[in-house]
Amino acid sequence: MNSRERVNAAIHFKPVDKVPLQYNYTPVGYFEHGDKLNELYKAYPDDFGPFEYKQVPVLTKNQLDENGNYHEFKKDEWDTVWEYRIYGIAGIPHIYPLSDMGKLKDYIVPSQPDIGSEQFLIDKQQAVEHKKNYYLSRFAGTIIEKLKALCPDENVYCDMAEGTKEINQLADMIVEYYEKKIQYLLAIDVDGFYFGDDYGTEKSMLLSPSLWRSFFKPRWERLFEPIKKAGKNIHFHSCGYVLPILEDLKELGVHSIWPQLPAYDMVEFAKYCRSLKLAVAIHTDRANVMTFGTPSQVKDLVKKEYEVFRMQEGGSWFYVEADNGFPFENMEALVETIAQYR
Repeated sequence: MNSRERVNAAIHFKPVDKVPLQYNYTPVGYFEHGDKLNELYKAYPDDFGPFEYKQVPVLTKNQLDENGNYHEFKKDEWDTVWEYRIYGIAGIPHIYPLSDMGKLKDYIVPSQPDIGSEQFLIDKQQAVEHKKNYYLSRFAGTIIEKLKALCPDENVYCDMAEGTKEINQLADMIVEYYEKKIQYLLAIDVDGFYFGDDYGTEKSMLLSPSLWRSFFKPRWERLFEPIKKAGKNIHFHSCGYVLPILEDLKELGVHSIWPQLPAYDMVEFAKYCRSLKLAVAIHTDRANVMTFGTPSQVKDLVKKEYEVFRMQEGGSWFYVEADNGFPFENMEALVETIAQYR
């Protein structure tokens, strides 16, 4: 098997010659660990792309506050101004473009490159080369995360509960934006489409399953339909406890999920996902073990994940990213232990 074949097999619950591995090259990892992280990833390449050397970030004076701490404000293409306090980690909205929904009538979503454009031709050629050996997945959309980037959280949840005209109109504008993105990615011919919406806390969902089914499910169905028709893979990320809607996601056509594993009983969760034929990206506990544990605990957890999810039989792969606060010894233990199953 080459890397692309290996990942496809795992997604569709077919046995693999070795467990697939996916790296997310997070900037904070290089900021905290420097070239040691480059060398670690280079020594143990993954299945989602060739090794990419990343420059180690160096902060400028403009990125520091009066106390010498990292602090930045940035406006994105959707006109949200974000505040950042930890380099390389997602910020929080500082200024919402739609804090007043009265502005919605004049709001315009960002432009995107067109199919056939110069950028498209570049992306298409890069996709052809990438897929010769590696699995190609691309981000394709989010709904609640974009709503909460454009409007304050409390407005979003209250407006959804009340079913206001404005929140439904904005959600449909977001869906239309990502429909165009999906058509672009279909034309490039990617293997997998990655979506992400965080619906849970560590113990329960942030909204009722019934509200999710009435507000989000029809919109996800609309976004997923052309991907399903094209026979491509759909990947979905959601932090927190979302067990009540996993069957819905499978019904919608989702092939795999990237969950927050500590929110579940691992053994029961693995059984349930296998029964649904819902593949799982295994992201080793970053909030506890990777941050505060020992290398020995990291190794033990990786072994447990491998055994509980029956990874050699397909249906899962290891997902690795270096988040802020990870001791490098734990990153080494994680990557080197995973390598034993490859």
